[in-house]
Amino acid sequence: KAMRRYEREVTDPAKIGEIIAACACCRLGLADAGEVYIVPMNFGYEERDGKRYFYFHSAHEGRKIELLRRGGRVGFELDTGYRLIAGESACGYTAAYQSVIGTGSVVFLDDRKDKRHALQRLMLHTAGRGDFDFSPEALDRTAVFRLEVETLSCKAHR
Repeated sequence: KAMRRYEREVTDPAKIGEIIAACACCRLGLADAGEVYIVPMNFGYEERDGKRYFYFHSAHEGRKIELLRRGGRVGFELDTGYRLIAGESACGYTAAYQSVIGTGSVVFLDDRKDKRHALQRLMLHTAGRGDFDFSPEALDRTAVFRLEVETLSCKAHR
């Protein structure tokens, strides 16, 4: 589907990566029996072999985990750089922002090596360091999942 404000569309992969790197929160949108459930989450990110991946961690139980385990597509949203730009009248106001939205599917990671990699990507994004190690016990008590991006669009307005 074409973006309505096509002049705000960002298509450069490097710029999209920069915008994602600047975001502190990824919101997941999940379907729940006709309702929408949106969850803000810390995340890690990686581009590998021409594909984009987001990594998340959680407890092993709860509404989010139940919905994710049912499968299906997941929506996601990230945004950064919001700044209100004043106008002469209410309709003249606008905002600067950068945002990324898309869809994908979730894969739960069970292998400790895969979980470790995902959590290292998460720590690299959130703490600026990806060289942490995790005990086998910590890996076992943590649910870790990867969102494999299927569609993605990016907008920026300065």
